[in-house]
Formats: sequence, structure tokens, C-alpha cells
Amino acid sequence: MKSNLLVAASALALTAGAAHADMTFNRIASFETIGNMAAGEDLSRETSAEIIGASEDGMTVIYTDSPLGVAGLIDITDPKNPKAKGNVELGGEPTSVTVIGNTAFVAVNTSESFTAPSGKLVSINLKDGTITGMCDLGGQPDSTAHSHAGDLVSVAIENERDEDLGDGRVGQLPAGYMVNVGVKDEALLCDTLQKIDVTGLAEISPEDPEPEFVDINSLGEIAVTMQENNHIVILNAAGEVINHFSAGAVDLTRIDTIDERAALIFDQSQMGRLREPDGMQWLDDNHIMIANEGDMDGGSRSITVFHKDGTEVFESGSDFETAIIQAGHYPDKRSDAKGAEPEGMEVGTFGDTTYAFVLAERASTVSVYDVTDATNPVFTQLLPSGIAPEGVIAIPSRNLFVTANEADLIEDGGVRSHVMVYELSDAPAQYPTLTSEGADTLIGWGAISGMVGDADVAGKIYAVNDSFYGYQPTIFTIDATQTPARITDAVTVTRGGHVAQKLDMEGITLDGKGGFWIASEGRTDRVIPHALYNVNAKGEIKAEIGLPAELMGVETRFGFEGITKVGDTLWMPVQREWKDDPKNTVKLVSYNTDTKEWGAVRYEKAEPAKGWVGMSEIVAAGDYFYVIERDNQIGSNAVTKKIFRIPASDMVPAPLGGDLPTVSKEEVRDLIPDLKSYNGYVVDKIEGLAIDADGEMFVSTDNDGVDDSSGETFFWSIGKM
Repeated sequence: MKSNLLVAASALALTAGAAHADMTFNRIASFETIGNMAAGEDLSRETSAEIIGASEDGMTVIYTDSPLGVAGLIDITDPKNPKAKGNVELGGEPTSVTVIGNTAFVAVNTSESFTAPSGKLVSINLKDGTITGMCDLGGQPDSTAHSHAGDLVSVAIENERDEDLGDGRVGQLPAGYMVNVGVKDEALLCDTLQKIDVTGLAEISPEDPEPEFVDINSLGEIAVTMQENNHIVILNAAGEVINHFSAGAVDLTRIDTIDERAALIFDQSQMGRLREPDGMQWLDDNHIMIANEGDMDGGSRSITVFHKDGTEVFESGSDFETAIIQAGHYPDKRSDAKGAEPEGMEVGTFGDTTYAFVLAERASTVSVYDVTDATNPVFTQLLPSGIAPEGVIAIPSRNLFVTANEADLIEDGGVRSHVMVYELSDAPAQYPTLTSEGADTLIGWGAISGMVGDADVAGKIYAVNDSFYGYQPTIFTIDATQTPARITDAVTVTRGGHVAQKLDMEGITLDGKGGFWIASEGRTDRVIPHALYNVNAKGEIKAEIGLPAELMGVETRFGFEGITKVGDTLWMPVQREWKDDPKNTVKLVSYNTDTKEWGAVRYEKAEPAKGWVGMSEIVAAGDYFYVIERDNQIGSNAVTKKIFRIPASDMVPAPLGGDLPTVSKEEVRDLIPDLKSYNGYVVDKIEGLAIDADGEMFVSTDNDGVDDSSGETFFWSIGKM
């Protein structure tokens, strides 16, 4: 029988954002897109949720799935329990969807090649998924929008360029254009289809416009972004150009522009960075907001508001990325390109407040702005989404918005594509759970891999990052008495006055002298040693301890994951089996800092259902050692994410190279319900465990540096022992 040995200080109540009367958005549900595949289908096929719409009553959402060539339907009558309604075959690659009443209008790309583009507009009854109409668009469509009156659908015909031709530059015909199609009683009127010429307007390749995103205000005016052309066009309902202007450029400061540096340093600048907007929405009848993702030459990592006469009234600059950086979601591997990449966008009025929801494709976040005053957007909240959010729909009548997240990592054994549901309520904000907001300087962080509690101060935690930030090994100080928990300081680990190299910090513990011991997981093929490091409070390495021959002779790349200290003895769990370990067992290795003697005991871990199971952390407290045991599975495949305790009396090391005693263990807590309480998918890497001076236990996850990850870090308390 399993026992729950910790007082549950409610993981659900361990939320980010102090309790207050203000309304906030929280994620309440997620839907895995493979759930819409029919019985017997090959679930290993790639699927995706890209652009999303909702029925007029807000009970059904529809998303485009280009890999499968379908539109997926989800019943959100109970928004906390989305249900599959199946897929609709479209005979091509759907690129966008907009909904009038109970009919979805889906743009479908059927192009044979870049030089022979084609497409169609398909109408679908959302009640039963039947196709009710189809119009030939004559070119490759991108986005769609409908008029407020429900009598018109506008389609951006991009006729996208071949990025492998002509150095990937625009100036590749056939040119893109706009299409308007009349609608009556939710039925397409194909004989009204109007092709609208938008050549000759942009300063960049005026002969080859590539309309990207379209939106329509209550006056019937149609705004269009032309991303590669860095241009914006305003049309009237008759398809006449009433204004057009350049999207312009931004002078960016306080950004990270160096890719693959494995460090977050926000002290660079980019002058005259073209905006190249993707997503765009009317905020009211006079102002549009654009998300400056970039494509060919630009991408200013920002959002901008223009009056429809072309006057710029707001520019976020690098401030758009600030909350993303503070929440640990900054995608360092995109630094030399377009950073967090604001892309999709939606605007909705909830009560008296109009919100803009801006998706950051590479950071996997939703930035929420109060745009009630269109000339002065005010950032209100950062929310986590699935990997690579592409589309978002607001459903104000139900206090909901829904995101479509396109990345499907099935080929790498990762998480699948998801649709995620959010609700506006008077509940406190649940995310972020850890932030560097409020620190004296802008602290970027990620890949938290090991933790330890301060011996004297309750709620004070120290944490380290792993080798993802190999050029910025850091010890973070966390104030866990606040909600969300706050990173208040960051100390760089140095060797001989320089940033220390060849570290993969996976564990940290106090040395009892004001400094720390750090366990570094080695990787011989990358000349990273398995080692222990004694580091002072300034981050300076004062001693380095390599592994003895008895261990190095049987080592693999999966080394120490965590470290704790009892008296003069350090204990480190080895993540997975080394060459001399029986199946499903690992060593808990000891090192006596006084006698310099090494030893070990054996730990029996769970049989993996899929993949592997390994150790992630160790903490000694009182009469027990607490360890994290986890599998490498994610989402619906996750099985083992648990804390166990080992009696300290069992931790008697035997000499290396001989028979090792096997310790007993007892389950303390299954962490999967805690992870599910955040209403996303179960992340794979539970890696941090710390017990503070009051005996409160804190857990954290590793977000892999936002590389093939949503970037979500969960930091929470599971109560006192």
C-alpha cells in the first residue's frame, strides 16, 4: 500500500499571482490533436493545430491541420473537458479558418508548385462536419477573415515564394492578391468572387505582393499585412485601396542577438530592424495592431499599433520580450534571428475591457494586453501555451479564449500538438510559477536542474542551470515566500576569474561554509568531466574532484543528477545504469570530503513502461533521503514522476568495485497529479527538489532551455514533512 507522507499544501493552491479581486486568465484544459483521429488510424502520423475558429455559440472550435489535410472539430460545451468531434477531410492543405454563425470557411492550398499555385474556399457545417460549399480561389491562400455582418469572407492569396530560389527573395511571380467572396445565410456566393490587385503599392518588390494576414473592422474596412513586402494595405468593402503604408522599422535595444552562445545576455541592439508583420487585428475601427514576426529581412520582436491613416501610435520595442525573459521562456537558440517571434494575434472585448492576445511562436507564450485604449496597450499577463502557438480565438460570451499549437514532436518522441483552453475569472493567476520580475537587473534563466534550501532562512532556495547554458553556468537565488516565486539574484560560476567551461550542473548542496558543492554530469564524448566542484558564495570554483577509476571504468553519459551532504559525506545519484549495474538499478555514490573515500549503495528503480526511468535529485533531511525518480516520457505517455524516501540508516556505503547493498524505498508523492493541475500536458523533466529551513519541500521542472519545449517551468511546494 502506498502512503502519502507529506502534508499536501495543495499544489493547486500553489499558484502564481497573489490572490486578488482582479480578473485573470488561466489555462483550464488541453486537447491533444491525435484525439480527433479515427479508430485504426496511424497515430504516429504528424498532426497539427494551426489556425482556429469558434462557432457563434462558442460551443465548438475548429482548427486547421495541414499535415493531415483536415479540419479538426472539438466540443467545448464543457470547456474544462474538451471532447473530440473528429476530422473533416479537405483534399488539400488547410491554411486558415474563419467562422460565421455555425459555418466555418476554410482556405485550402491545393498548389502543384510555387509557380502553379491554386486553392479553394470550403464551407463546413460545424454541427455535423459536412461540407456545404466550395469556391475556386485561383491561387495559394493564407489567412481569412469575415465581415461583422457575416456577408463577406476576405482571403489573402499569398502565392508564397520559393525560399530556395533567388536567394529566397521576393520578386517571384505569380504575384499574390486579395479575394472577397459574398456570403448569404452562411452560404458561399461564388459568383460574387472578386479578385483584388494589390501590386504597385509596397516599396519592397511592389510587383510581387505576398498578402499574409487579413482582418475586417465593423465598418467593413479590410486591413492586410504583406509580410515580405513590409507593408500594410487598407481596403474598403468594395475592394478599393483606401490607404497603404510601410510597416517601417524599429531601433531595438536591450536584446540578445547572438545565436548558439548558450547564454542569455541582453545588452545588444539592432538598429533599423524591419518589422515584417505577420498577425494583425483591428483594435477598434481606427487602429490596427501588428505582430512583427519577420521573415525575409526583419522581425523586430515587437508589437506596433498604427492608426489606419498610417500614423504609428504605439511601439513595444524590446519590452514585448521582457515578461517572456523573466518567466524563463526566452528561446536563446533564436537570438540571432527573431527572438521570441510574435506571430498570431486575436482581440476580444470581455465586459468593459478589450484584450489583445499575442502569440510568441518560439517562446510558446500568450502575452495579454489591455487595449481598451488602443493608443496605449498595457501588458497584463503572460500565459503558457503548447509548443509553437499559431492561432488563437476569443470567445468573450463564455469568458474563454483558445489557442492552437502547431508543433508535433512525434518524430523525436516528444509531445504532440495541442489545443488549449483559457478562462477569465476572479481566480488568482496560476502562471508563471517562477519569475525574475522585480530583480535589480534583467535576469534571463531556464533549464533549472538542481536545487537546495538555505539552512537558516525559510523559503530561500538556491538553484543551478544545466549545460544548455554552458557559457553562463549560474547559481540562482529564489525567494519562495512570494507567489510567484522570485529569482532575486544570479551568480555566475567562474574558474580562475573567467566563466567556467565544461560544466553540466545537475545538483547543488550547501557546503556548510557559506558556499556550495555542485555535481556536474559528465559527457566524455564532449570532453565534459564527471566531477564535483566546491564553489564559494561568489561563484568561484575552489576545488575540483574527479571520479575514481572504479567509476570511470564503467561510466556512461548519464551521470550524477543531484547532490546532498550529510556530515562530511556527499551523496550523488547516478541517473541511469552504468556498465556494471544490473537492469533497473543505479548507484547512489558517496564521497567523504574528509577521508577522500568513495563508496556507494544500490537503488532499485521502476521498470519503464516506455523509454527509460532514471534519477533526478537527492535531498537529505532528518531520518531520510528524498529522491526523484522519473521516466523520460511526456504528455499522455508519462507514467513515473515520483518522490521516494530512503531511510538514512540504509545509506551505509560499501566500497566501489564489489557488491553493493540495496536500499529500501517508500513512495512519498506521485507528482503527475500536481503537473496535471496546470491543465497543460505532463512535462517530462522533474529535476529539482529542495527542503527549506522550515522543512517545506519545493519541486521544480527543467524546461530544456525552450528548445523543443514549451518553456514552461513549474515550481511549487508540496508542504512540510
